[in-house]
Amino acid sequence: MKKPTLITLIVGVVIGAIAYKLLWTAVAPKIEHRIEQAGLTENEKAANGPLPGDVSLYAKELAAQQKIPTPGYYSSLNGAEISDSQRSGFFPAATFTGSWDGPNQVFAWRSEDDYQATAYINNRKPGELYIGGGANPPLTGIVPAGPYIAKADATTGRQIWRTYVENANASGKWFGAINLNILPSGNIVLAWENNIALIDGDSGLILKRTSLPTGDTPPEQSNYKHVTIAPDGTLILKNQTRPNDYPYQGTMAIIRGVVEGHTQPNSHLCAVNPDTLELLDDISLPEPATAPFIIDRFEGKIACYIGVNSGALRYFWDPATQQLAQDKTWVASVMQKGQSCADAPTMLGEWVILQLNGLGSDTMSSSVVAVHEKDSSRTNVIFPFGQLKKGEWSFAPPKAGADLENNMIYSADMGIGKLAGIKLDPATGGMQTVFVVDDMTTAFMPLIGPKDKRVLLASNMKKNVSAEPIKATLFTANYKEQVTWRDAASGRLLAASDFFEPMTFGSLLTPGYGGRVHYSSGKGFITLQVMPAKTK
Repeated sequence: MKKPTLITLIVGVVIGAIAYKLLWTAVAPKIEHRIEQAGLTENEKAANGPLPGDVSLYAKELAAQQKIPTPGYYSSLNGAEISDSQRSGFFPAATFTGSWDGPNQVFAWRSEDDYQATAYINNRKPGELYIGGGANPPLTGIVPAGPYIAKADATTGRQIWRTYVENANASGKWFGAINLNILPSGNIVLAWENNIALIDGDSGLILKRTSLPTGDTPPEQSNYKHVTIAPDGTLILKNQTRPNDYPYQGTMAIIRGVVEGHTQPNSHLCAVNPDTLELLDDISLPEPATAPFIIDRFEGKIACYIGVNSGALRYFWDPATQQLAQDKTWVASVMQKGQSCADAPTMLGEWVILQLNGLGSDTMSSSVVAVHEKDSSRTNVIFPFGQLKKGEWSFAPPKAGADLENNMIYSADMGIGKLAGIKLDPATGGMQTVFVVDDMTTAFMPLIGPKDKRVLLASNMKKNVSAEPIKATLFTANYKEQVTWRDAASGRLLAASDFFEPMTFGSLLTPGYGGRVHYSSGKGFITLQVMPAKTK
């Protein structure tokens, strides 16, 4: 065999170098792409970048939303914590961009910047997102800095500014969840502990801050999470209270404290001027009110409906006298033995809808109760999931969702892992279960789209350890969570996302412009969009 000559060796090396360059040029980007995509879900790989949504819908959605009265709030797709002063969770101007009849593809992309414990995401103008977070600390140990409000680019999630209002490690105070509402001026009102602040929506500058009274409850046991705006613009606030002798952090301290048998102090109600933050009036409630409240009009009066441990109460706010007063003629005593507190009420025509077991029960299943606004003795009750079986735990923290146009109510019980659609007879208040599906969620359930094609948004949790008791799963957040889009009339699944890290406890799925949905988590937020699946 002939030995290779020097020329042959040189030619071989040159050819090898050229082949290496050509092949590596083709292969390297693929390897780098795989490295970049390591850890991404299939939904994120499909999007491969930020999701602007269908930009042709922005102006249409904004115009449609501005025709829906939301007095006291910035007129946008979701200028309020959850749509309006009734906390209706009703967004008919938001769009479902998927197929109603065929298969769908979900796209997802994570915010460019991190936002620890994202809880609420609100739109102001299309393209503007405001984020409330940093208020979901662990029960013990070092507390993440917060609460904060941030402004971000709505497509990329890039932070524009962030304003912190406290660091509990330095102050030593307890804080629980916050909410987020944008005022007609474009500024933001934020309450935490026994504090309230007004924040410039353009710059993030804190314009004003003041303290709020807490009645007989010590300030260190109070959290003014619930800010709702009356039709005259007055801020009405109610506090959550941490159980006595229970020195743990976060909203979860309320739930665990009650589950372990500790007593909650009573809640307090305040009326505050939205421009000056001047306290106009305040009044103590006769019992704890853990869940948010709603505001509606009743016979020309501004009525606050408040879920409490025994059922629900009604208070009036009078702008002329600037006074709060309980309506003692309307007291909804609807709690059955073994049930726990009512969630935030829901208005459906003349009926006040109450979802029970907001703090859980080992002995009695969750129920939905309809109470007539003119006569609290006129009640109807339904147990959409039947009675509890031995060893089960009922836990139904989200307020009942409702569709006034279709007379539908939506109930979710995370403890037993079910979601139900219920039909209400608006004349009698009678209720009938239309569907029950497997869906485990603690989140609010927004409704989007037109009356004849209404879509129900809900999260769905999946245990990481199937045999783990449900309480342990919840308290340790040992689960994953996804987003589902369902036909609100039948419960039929239209689309479902991949499973991500858990949503921040107590947060909600937020409709965005252009068919997008924002998913709040401890790591920031994920933007999702549904589109018809491409045919191969």
